[in-house]
Amino acid sequence: MTRLFRAFGAPLAALILLFSGVWILGLIAAPQLIMIEQSLWKMERPAGSAEISVQIDGLYNRLDVMALDRGAEGADLAALDAEEAAIKEEIAALEAQESTPVKVYTLDNFGQMGTAHLAIFAKTIAASLAVAAIALMVCYPLAYAVAKLETPRTAAVIMLALVIPYAINELLRIFAWQMILNHGGPANALLGLFGIEPVPFLESGSGVFVAMVYAYILFMVFPLYNVLETLDMNQVEAARDLGASTWQTHRRVVIPHARPGIAVGCIMTFMLSAGSYAVPYIMTRGTAAPWFTQLIYNRFFEATNWNVGAAYALSLLAVCTLFIFLMMRLLKVSLKDIAK
Repeated sequence: MTRLFRAFGAPLAALILLFSGVWILGLIAAPQLIMIEQSLWKMERPAGSAEISVQIDGLYNRLDVMALDRGAEGADLAALDAEEAAIKEEIAALEAQESTPVKVYTLDNFGQMGTAHLAIFAKTIAASLAVAAIALMVCYPLAYAVAKLETPRTAAVIMLALVIPYAINELLRIFAWQMILNHGGPANALLGLFGIEPVPFLESGSGVFVAMVYAYILFMVFPLYNVLETLDMNQVEAARDLGASTWQTHRRVVIPHARPGIAVGCIMTFMLSAGSYAVPYIMTRGTAAPWFTQLIYNRFFEATNWNVGAAYALSLLAVCTLFIFLMMRLLKVSLKDIAK
């Protein structure tokens, strides 16, 4: 804190702290706390609502009988009017009591997931792990080649080729892959040249993996590239001089150096894949099993049950947070290493 004030001066340092506080508290902490609170309660009718309903039905029956009494000869209309007014007043009070739900804190919202939704949740997590693994296998050699093997001019061309498609809207890129992997698209046309029957990429959900890796490839490439660029090639040359094979050099020298980049890339790719809604929805066209994010959307905006939707979203957030710490533990990196 003292260094901040010395570096920027009191007014600018205070402004930086203010904006940082607004960002952390208002845009990160507050929404999460609201979601947690929303997931822990539901509205329930108070105990005895069934008995109240029976009383209301009885009072309405009494009003029907009184309507018949009005037609009887010699009926005391004044007394009937007074009794009817009293009954209607009692009905209004009971209906207000019956229709006023009570806010009850409970964990029942998490129990709404059920076996079928738990299976979709597990499938989404497993698929997101697979996307992160595929992206790592694709991007690691690419990032290494760009950082250490290619000339600066070639490396710039490769990075430019990776970045340019991201100037196009994400939805357009996803729809492009949908057309490519469609039953009569270019991918199946190419397979047909080799006598292979059309593959249902979209209907089976396998097209989601292709679109996911493509959509989030930069989030894997850039962290790896940034770390590998700092690798001293003298270490690689020393390993080769000592007789290490290419695999041993990468396993003992390059990969340990690239652990922070691997951790960041896997975390970013996994979290974006697990939280993606547009990619699985567009790529499967509703013909494959839904992604868990689609269930969350349905609970919020179709079932209009925000409490269960918040519980579902919190469950996904908990798993994503657990994955972050698991990657840090497996790769033996700290938050300080990741922040670099």
